[in-house]
Amino acid sequence: MSTRDERLLARVALTWLAEPGTWSVHRLVQQLGPVAALDLLLDGGAPDRRLRDVVAARTGAEDARAVAVEALARTERVGARLLTPEDDEWPVRLGDLSRLVLAGASRRVDLETAPPLCFWVRGGWPLGETLDRSVAVVGARAATGYGVHVATEIGYGLAERDWAVVSGGAFGIDAAAHRGALTAGGVTVAVLACGVDRPYPMGNAALFDRIADTGLLVSEWMPGADPLRPRFLIRNRVIAAATRGAVLVEAAARSGATQTLNRAIAMGRPAMIVPGPVTSAMSVGAHELLREHSAARLVTGVAHVLEEVGRIGFDLAPPARGPDRPTDLLDDEATLVLESLPRRGVLGVDALAARAGVDLRTAMRKLTLLEELAMVIRRDGGYALAPPAKPATPAPEAQG
Repeated sequence: MSTRDERLLARVALTWLAEPGTWSVHRLVQQLGPVAALDLLLDGGAPDRRLRDVVAARTGAEDARAVAVEALARTERVGARLLTPEDDEWPVRLGDLSRLVLAGASRRVDLETAPPLCFWVRGGWPLGETLDRSVAVVGARAATGYGVHVATEIGYGLAERDWAVVSGGAFGIDAAAHRGALTAGGVTVAVLACGVDRPYPMGNAALFDRIADTGLLVSEWMPGADPLRPRFLIRNRVIAAATRGAVLVEAAARSGATQTLNRAIAMGRPAMIVPGPVTSAMSVGAHELLREHSAARLVTGVAHVLEEVGRIGFDLAPPARGPDRPTDLLDDEATLVLESLPRRGVLGVDALAARAGVDLRTAMRKLTLLEELAMVIRRDGGYALAPPAKPATPAPEAQG
């Protein structure tokens, strides 16, 4: 076995021995390399008691190296590839997890946030390059019609502008964002909490097949791994770290999607939140994040998202405004003269000037302008508002 194969096998075995994100394992690999770190753990030399107990429980049931060998064989069978930090397509932004510290953390999923040891990937796009220009779109599984609409529009708009859309493949907001990107013919990445050969939820199996064909399926867990509940929370740190920013579209008070935003904020990533109806339970978590974190930005569409994650000076969102009207071109005096005309009837120039509060010369000059713009018409005794333009009548069809 080559040195590279030994390192691959060791990283797979270490990922199986302890859940991804375990800091003590990450530090051992940094200090000793994956092969020596694995040897140390299998010899009972884990640096803390909890890890020793976990390793003993796992190795008491199966041989770690044998599990890794089978995982590598299954990787080939399912058409996936294994990536490690030594590979060129490894996402370098994941290194920011090394400085992720969550204030007030007490749960293991909030404390064990180390960078991944390896990734399983299905799909032909280079992972690092794809994620370098990507945005996460996450939110509630039990999404409302409003949330699904917004997530689809954002996913479509980002993909249309050549940004990859990253999410978790779940029902609701995740699936809507993925489908929006696919509809636009863009690239979307699903970061899974189970093996890349395990479509979960099963109801999204067809969606995962489409993503594998045109985008990327990514997981820290070996093929065949089950979607255990804690793994979804462990997975969220990757979504936050690998992307240039994260958008939250709907989240209940205790939604796991808010955890992704908290991690993005802690790493200094743009954290964006779409507001929802204050009467909706699916907006409570999103609105609370906006209240609690000054770094979180309110966004209402893809233009705002691009302004947050794009290049300075290139992706500024246009200011929100209504449709253009002819009166937008008028200065204050012309507007006063126009507004002083009665809705019906004719008004003389002297009376109109007095009503508008301008001198006679100004009134006459502005009336000439308004007449050229077809906003007023001259009549005997003064001026009147021009009648509204009639819609064009379609030409009759030729008779055969």
